[in-house]
Amino acid sequence: MLEDVSSAGCTSVWCLGDIVGYGADPESCVALVRAHADVCLAGNHDLGVVGSISVSGFSDPARLAAEWTATVLSEPATQFLRDLSPLNVEHAAALYHGSPRDPVWEYILAPEQARMAVEQSPRRVTIVGHSHVALAFGEATDAGVVGGPRGDGERLLVATGRWLLNPGSVGQPRDGDPRAAWLELDSESWAATFHRVAYDIPRAAAAIRDAGLPETLAERLRHGQ
Repeated sequence: MLEDVSSAGCTSVWCLGDIVGYGADPESCVALVRAHADVCLAGNHDLGVVGSISVSGFSDPARLAAEWTATVLSEPATQFLRDLSPLNVEHAAALYHGSPRDPVWEYILAPEQARMAVEQSPRRVTIVGHSHVALAFGEATDAGVVGGPRGDGERLLVATGRWLLNPGSVGQPRDGDPRAAWLELDSESWAATFHRVAYDIPRAAAAIRDAGLPETLAERLRHGQ
């Protein structure tokens, strides 16, 4: 994915959180983010791993993975995650792991949720994560806020109106497309392009199994769910 980002000529990388919590190599994931991300948010799984929030409400596989991650992550990596915030509104777009209404927990999956979110955002364009689904919602003249899932190569002009975008997930997409997802945003022309990149899913799944993590975390990668 980072090679794809570089090939596109991107000059800044923003990570919306959930760096750790599902996969079998959390230390490397933290190292990659520290090396390449200019902005990094805390996701609910990151916060759960470092003990900032309880994992009691997580699904059983997610809870077990978070507890395991906490035992294998180095102290420097743990401290890096502990220092992160779930929001950043200092750039041209407002960034949240969840949403402006709840930066940690709210999933934005429907137009009405997106409408309420953009109304509370301090920026015209808002980018969120958390759902692991590539999405775009924007204001239409007569229909309010409309939108939905976005596929590989879809390009939107978001130069006018209020928009909410979700790049999807690099490590665990949940929109039926198992490829890693990322979003390219040109903050001059305000063009937003959704990208997908194939990666070695069998190898990632094997590492999850070898670590003794729940089978469902390995199997879901193949299905993009």
